[in-house]
Amino acid sequence: MRCPFCNHTEAKVVDSRASKDGDAIRRRRECLQCGRRYTTYERIEEVAQMVVKKDGSREIFDRWKLKAGILKSVEKRPVSLDQIEALIDEVERKLFGSTEHEVSTGAIGQAVMDKLRSLDEVAYVRFASVYRQFKDLNEFMNELKGMLT
Repeated sequence: MRCPFCNHTEAKVVDSRASKDGDAIRRRRECLQCGRRYTTYERIEEVAQMVVKKDGSREIFDRWKLKAGILKSVEKRPVSLDQIEALIDEVERKLFGSTEHEVSTGAIGQAVMDKLRSLDEVAYVRFASVYRQFKDLNEFMNELKGMLT
């Protein structure tokens, strides 16, 4: 860190506290050469999480897009927004918690279905019917039979 006034590289930290948003640390520093004070902010460098789509294209993971799909599947079901947020948090931790920065849509869909199945079976069937794109009634019935066993 260089002093913005004299360009000296050594300073001492006089005060540290979280920023108003809580997403950074605000530090008051004093230059050891000129004695002037200045403020720096320390933030976590976020790495974009990428989703690899079925056609091989890539896009940045969009939490809202995932939430919108889940909201459609839980419509008129006894599932709270807090439960949905917790589900998405778990899926994100599971898929993006490692060193991987790319995840397939298949892995995301399967992780959501695994969580929905234990949360609400009707929502699970709704999500699966859109996600898996059943080609005919037999595929859909096989999925339902799998749930009953």
